[in-house]
Amino acid sequence: MKRLKAYLWPAVGLAAILFSVNALYHELRGLSVDDFIASFQATSLGSWLLAIGATLLAYAALAAYDKLALDHLGHRHISIWFIAVCSFTTYALSHNLGASVFSGAVVRYRAYRSKGLTAGEVGILVAFCSFTFTLGTLTLSAIVLLVKPDIIERFAEFVPIEMSLTTGVIILVLIGLYVLGSLIGLRPIRTRWFQLHYPRPSIVVRQMVIGPVELLGAAGIIYFALPQAGNPGYVVILGIFLASFSAALLSHAPGGLGVLELVFIAALPEMDPADVLAALAIFRLLYLVVPFVMALVVILIYERSRFLAQRNGGMP
Repeated sequence: MKRLKAYLWPAVGLAAILFSVNALYHELRGLSVDDFIASFQATSLGSWLLAIGATLLAYAALAAYDKLALDHLGHRHISIWFIAVCSFTTYALSHNLGASVFSGAVVRYRAYRSKGLTAGEVGILVAFCSFTFTLGTLTLSAIVLLVKPDIIERFAEFVPIEMSLTTGVIILVLIGLYVLGSLIGLRPIRTRWFQLHYPRPSIVVRQMVIGPVELLGAAGIIYFALPQAGNPGYVVILGIFLASFSAALLSHAPGGLGVLELVFIAALPEMDPADVLAALAIFRLLYLVVPFVMALVVILIYERSRFLAQRNGGMP
């Protein structure tokens, strides 16, 4: 059974990639490599600089995820620089490797254990960061559905627009209940497997800000990389990004390979597919590839320092 579980998520990810690539092939049969290269090269320097700025904003918000979780746990002694490097390395790996055994949780465990956190606290930190991301995704999804209710037609043509409004309101109500639970100090929710403690109101307020910022930055990379011709606007791009990024995460495909592209191409019929692919290539380069290479360098340096410290009797 353990061996089956070890191969389950990689198999799911591979199946998602194969399905997406096959669907993309049918969507892009008329697209040439020259068209894609021309669109990529047509991206202006200003667009590149804005996309880089959006990338920095996204990764700064991800570092704030970890800082907020550590504040929730009462560990305020850890350097912000250590937190930033650990967070950057964690997300650079997990975004690219999907359900690989080299997960971001392993990086956090090794890093934060060296700063005095217990294994249980590291587990809470990982869960807290995941929940902050989910909270940000739900908040922005609700806003998009209420501001642009017709966006649902890009994914499901026959679904009534009223469904967008109803879904947006329900999501906001659920988020409001979570905030209310923190404000009035509800008792922890206890089950056989875990306990859910409501964070302090000050922590929840910061969650409500930090969670969306990372996603706003990540979606901004694609928005700035797209040309103005046919561009439906930032709010629509944000909504498509939330749907595509969520689908990519659920697919467990490394880097959401194929899944991200398929959703974007299908949801932006008014734009040239070559332009959309070029923008997604810039997104992958800035948000995934460059951080991944940098993260590998950080891990090599960190593990080398631990090895030398152990050899010299400094670190157990």
